[in-house]
Amino acid sequence: MTSEAPDVGLQIRPYELELAEPFETAQGTMRTRRGFLVRVDAGDVIGIGEAAPLPGWTEPYDDCREALENAIDVIDSGTAAALEAVEQTPAARHGLSLAIADRYATKAARPLYQYLGDGSRVARVPVNATVGARSLEETVSAATTASDRGFGCLKLKVGSGPLEDDLERVRRVRAAVDENVELRVDANGGWTYDEAETALETLETVGVAILEQPLPAGALGGHTALRETGYDVDIALDEGLLEHGVDAICDAEAADVVVLKPMALGGIDVARELVTWLSELDIDPLVTTTIDGVVARTAAVHLAAAIPDVRACGLATGDLLANDLGRDPVVFEKGAAVVPQAKGLGIDDIWGEP
Repeated sequence: MTSEAPDVGLQIRPYELELAEPFETAQGTMRTRRGFLVRVDAGDVIGIGEAAPLPGWTEPYDDCREALENAIDVIDSGTAAALEAVEQTPAARHGLSLAIADRYATKAARPLYQYLGDGSRVARVPVNATVGARSLEETVSAATTASDRGFGCLKLKVGSGPLEDDLERVRRVRAAVDENVELRVDANGGWTYDEAETALETLETVGVAILEQPLPAGALGGHTALRETGYDVDIALDEGLLEHGVDAICDAEAADVVVLKPMALGGIDVARELVTWLSELDIDPLVTTTIDGVVARTAAVHLAAAIPDVRACGLATGDLLANDLGRDPVVFEKGAAVVPQAKGLGIDDIWGEP
């Protein structure tokens, strides 16, 4: 990004949002989502970003705050200096770089996705519905409800219980929804290699399109071996991307698909660069979020809209929050996100709202 003149201002504002349901992490149970709104101000044009650190994915909350405060201290030297101050803290960098990009796009009177992409107009991007690791009956009910609402892609969470229970849930969902509904399975690194190999036979039989992160993040060679079994199920890496990077994944031929979480990667600009890289390697990118507020979620929709022919992405995540930072400009209908066409992010001024 180009450095701005020294008259650029930078402010941050902390927030805390309640989760709709408690969220279990390796660090314990999370009931709220804490982060920072970030505002870049230059003349009469502002940009808004969001820094939402998440344990296990980004820097801790206090480190995020410190990095953003360091950026405030050096912003008089321009945005390049401010970005350098947050370079090692991905959530902080996401917030600052998003605010800068939002300001540039707003100043150019273009939606953010056109600023990120080739300028083409995109009206919608496909999204998947996520069905958590619930009981068999609850899984089938949630899947059929999502299908009836128009979602053409369902992602089923597995890996927290016995393998056969997981596979039966997949079979029952496949039987319950239209054959044209795409099914994906996300094990969150919860399977052993033998379990994953056993699962692939069933997943291929019922027509599952993607198996996401079947093995722990460190098991790059195991994911390569799963691809080499020859089953017609794409292998996707999520946590594995942060663990190994694109180069190692490509060298190992470990993935058909890579999941991009802009907050964890350090910004939508970083994620956009990875999209270009992945396309050259014939690996499909998917975009998803990290239980973010409306600013970061909307940015992820713009990122997905900047990817030509993007597959269904994990963007319909606002219902994970009990309250939010402001009005959501993205409408979800018939399994797609309607992309905001206003300048920049397309979010109303939320800086002054409580």
